[in-house]
Amino acid sequence: MQYQHPHTITNGAGELLTFTRLVKDPTGEWLEGENLVQPNSGPPMHVHHIQDEHLSVVQGKMGVQLLGEAPKYFGPGEGATFKAGVPHKFWNAGTEPLVCTAWVKPVYNMEYFLTELFKSIEANGGKRPGIFDAAYLLNRYRSEFDMLSIPNFVKKVVFPVVLFFGKLLGKYTKFEGAPEPVPFDQTQPTPQSLRNNIEVEVAS
Repeated sequence: MQYQHPHTITNGAGELLTFTRLVKDPTGEWLEGENLVQPNSGPPMHVHHIQDEHLSVVQGKMGVQLLGEAPKYFGPGEGATFKAGVPHKFWNAGTEPLVCTAWVKPVYNMEYFLTELFKSIEANGGKRPGIFDAAYLLNRYRSEFDMLSIPNFVKKVVFPVVLFFGKLLGKYTKFEGAPEPVPFDQTQPTPQSLRNNIEVEVAS
């Protein structure tokens, strides 16, 4: 799936994300972007199994939490890198809009996944993605992404039923042409030594 950049998406829940450019070089592709997050907004606990993600604060105060750890906070000129395989979340911990620059590497299906996820959240009143959409996206791209805020029972028992009826009801025709998922044999799980770690950077 090819997008024209800049490409802006919003979820109607206080998050606006602009993918500014796709960079290609001999070391691989990465995607650069900017986000605008309103106070007390931000994604729930999630994980990218393959991609590293970096956020640098331009304006505001960013809260960051890794699964099972205490929150940390970052201001302008500071940044955090989330290693692939490390569950995390971030949010606007201040009273003014949070503005960050960001990159993710490698790209794979990140832009498509977030575009469709944000579209579904916005259409569902800015609260959560529609259940048919969530079941489809998290199943198809499960080699890359997982939402830890969704109980395992829902993902393992409820979602397969939703997928079955979604296909019968024609709920997934809108996803025709969706990019192929990354095969599991191409994923590289993060070593245990890197889990529960976050790289912190402070601009000079």
